[in-house]
Amino acid sequence: MSTKIKNIIFDLGGVVLDIDEKVVYQELEKMGINVSELAQSKEFMEIMSRFDTGIYTASTFRKKIRTLLGLEKMTDQKFDSIWNAMLLDIPRERIEALEKVKQHYKIFLMSNSNEIHYDLYVRDLQLRFGYDEFDKLFNKSYFSFAEHLEKPDPRFFELILDHEGLLPEETLFIDDTAANIKVAKSLGINTYHISREELVRNLFDNGVLKEGVI
Repeated sequence: MSTKIKNIIFDLGGVVLDIDEKVVYQELEKMGINVSELAQSKEFMEIMSRFDTGIYTASTFRKKIRTLLGLEKMTDQKFDSIWNAMLLDIPRERIEALEKVKQHYKIFLMSNSNEIHYDLYVRDLQLRFGYDEFDKLFNKSYFSFAEHLEKPDPRFFELILDHEGLLPEETLFIDDTAANIKVAKSLGINTYHISREELVRNLFDNGVLKEGVI
């Protein structure tokens, strides 16, 4: 079945980039923030969504979160350091695997992400791997804050399909979140629900999808 695949859309966090969201909450707990209460806060989730879809600038996001948490005196540098603590690493082996995959398929990046995170991992991509931006590693990268859409909104998937002229049946979407996988499937896109413990490079043999992946 994998022979019909011509395009692969990769999620970023948890697939290409190793992340651990718990690190941010642990840092907040050290400052006396009630993390369990925060995680259930509709206001917090709304602020997050507006930042991830580019409605809020980084400056507005910092101000609203600091006000919400009573951390008005925290510097931008300290704020960004805590916020970026969840971003761990892009292993070199993963970059090399993607370079091989690109020789056989059109590859795209689709990420729910924000301006603060983007600045950090693009800088890392430049310094460690020599890519000025993700568009140089992938055929095209799509970030929620730039497109003003976020997964699992089907319009985000449709935007990529339409912009790139992709047929759903010829496209594979790899993501670690069940809700995103469900929406992609509903649009006729082939999917692979990868776990955080899996290595995306193991889905390929010298850049070609292994039999049985889909």
